[in-house]
Amino acid sequence: MTRRLGMLFTYVGVLLVLAPGVAVAQKKISGTSHCGKPEQQQSIPVGDSPDHAFSISKVKCTWPKPLEIAGLQTTEDEITGFSEISGNNGNQHMFLVGTMSNGDKMYVRPTGRVTFKDGAPQASSGTFMYTGGTGKLQGIKGKGTYKCAFGADGTPTCNVEGHYELPKGKK
Repeated sequence: MTRRLGMLFTYVGVLLVLAPGVAVAQKKISGTSHCGKPEQQQSIPVGDSPDHAFSISKVKCTWPKPLEIAGLQTTEDEITGFSEISGNNGNQHMFLVGTMSNGDKMYVRPTGRVTFKDGAPQASSGTFMYTGGTGKLQGIKGKGTYKCAFGADGTPTCNVEGHYELPKGKK
């Protein structure tokens, strides 16, 4: 028992020593994206109640205030996602392919919630995590949050905040 406690304290001590080094390597990011109307969209009623449906769509977004990652700026995103909608609420699951100023790509997995009023989206928010990238962004890790407000035309403007880190040797 004493040996296990000693190993546990050693393990916790190692984590405490290493944790500040991990935090230093993370870079904070923030920006604002604006998405257009969906290029493709399909909604399928579930049939158990009149306001329960699954929806899938594809949309492109631009960055009025780009994220800066590894000296590159976000220029455009293509988001494919699906939502389960029930009444005035929905759960969102998306896959995002972002294009950077030099053409490199980042792959992101956002998930969140969306609210509706009279069938029109009002707001959405959630979390995201980087799942990979190309070029300078190969091996990117990190996560963050997003909050979106929808304009009268139904298009969202989203504020994004988070952090990222790249493998050693990449800046």
